[in-house]
Amino acid sequence: MSEMMIKPVVLWSDVLIFLLVLAMAGFFWTLRKQPLTAKRWLSVFRTHTGIASFIVILFYLSIAVMDSLHYRQALEKVGDSDQVHYDQEVRSVLDWLLKDLNAHNETTYSEPMSLYSFSKINMQDDNGQVYRDYPRLKEAGSHIEAEEHKTADVLQRTLAAVLTGLLISALLIVPHYWLYGRHRQAIPWMTGYATLTALIVLSSWVLMLGQVYHVFGTDKVGGDTMYQSIKAVRTGVLIGTLATLLTMPLAIVLGISAGYFKGWVDDVVQYIYTTLNSIPGILLIAASVLLIDVYIETHPEDFNLVAVRADFKFLALCFILGMTSWTGLCRLLRAETLKVSQLDYVQAAHTFGVSHARTVFRHILPNVMHIVLISLVLDFSGFVLAEAVLSYIGVGVDPSMNSWGNMINEARAELSRGDVVWWPVTSAFVMMFILVLAANLFSDRVRDAFDPRFH
Repeated sequence: MSEMMIKPVVLWSDVLIFLLVLAMAGFFWTLRKQPLTAKRWLSVFRTHTGIASFIVILFYLSIAVMDSLHYRQALEKVGDSDQVHYDQEVRSVLDWLLKDLNAHNETTYSEPMSLYSFSKINMQDDNGQVYRDYPRLKEAGSHIEAEEHKTADVLQRTLAAVLTGLLISALLIVPHYWLYGRHRQAIPWMTGYATLTALIVLSSWVLMLGQVYHVFGTDKVGGDTMYQSIKAVRTGVLIGTLATLLTMPLAIVLGISAGYFKGWVDDVVQYIYTTLNSIPGILLIAASVLLIDVYIETHPEDFNLVAVRADFKFLALCFILGMTSWTGLCRLLRAETLKVSQLDYVQAAHTFGVSHARTVFRHILPNVMHIVLISLVLDFSGFVLAEAVLSYIGVGVDPSMNSWGNMINEARAELSRGDVVWWPVTSAFVMMFILVLAANLFSDRVRDAFDPRFH
């Protein structure tokens, strides 16, 4: 990539994901000055489930970060002009890493690891006779002469991929074990090492076999399904994170205010979230997305690239989901605050004249943060699934943007045909299932660590 002439492209979602990474790093850095909070977080990683699920989440996040380093490639010069023109297609570092998966496109559907097309076509033999058969794929398995050689070739490449993955894992794990793993046995590092090794070996296998085969088959236009599933990771991670973070400030402020001040404040907050809940959520989201589409169509000059248009619609969808989903957390925080505000130490703070702001930040907020943290991770899973549902019904992210919902939406008609095309849905399901499962398991450990009833 360093040999290419490229022009960096920074989308708004790229900025947000890097701010998210910096915020996470800063949060864990500040734990050094908060021993009680650090101890609770340490208890999360002292469980096998906690450390394993956290590594899976970090793995998905690293894919999203690589897919957020965008650029445009320079076109070949025409004539004697020294002016450089750039391609309209916006690529990323992840595209460069997965170029072998994306370069070998076929004509139409093909099954996972297959050498032949999924559909029969009219073909001619050497004598000119027309017959119908499954044609050999142009790209997949083109390096082998006969299908009989496929098994040996797959086994050979699998062995090479496993050895490569183990070598990369060793280069990462050995220094860490030498510095930390030997001395802090309270954390199950071996579980973390095993999880990391499994992810790296699996990635090596997909990349090495993806150079010559379609590991998860191809879609209707011959595109590699595994490539699309990996590219959709960024969409899932960002929509889950950004929408969740948008719900938090509004829910925390209104929920605690309603439960702490009561009276007319409680009445106003209840009226707001009751009114919002009375509107069918899917209709509200669909109407908002359609308004965004109208704005994009009436202001084409602001969206000179397809990626810019898709990014704007994506961020708008995150905002809409966040603004329509805060009511559940708000209601939980209101109920918990009503209970906590009646405890003795809060009443004692009122008696001694402690200000409302100090009471909320010192006594109320720390005792409801376990609800916020649990809702944060659970809402993340919910928004990842919501994107798939919205894209399935046509009001999700832009069709040009890779997402698991778009993959399912494009393949739904094929599920009713005689020969079911099952692999696009399965590929999207597997990638989404692993992310959501890891997030839910991690949220369970966070709940156990921060819920006051467990201490």
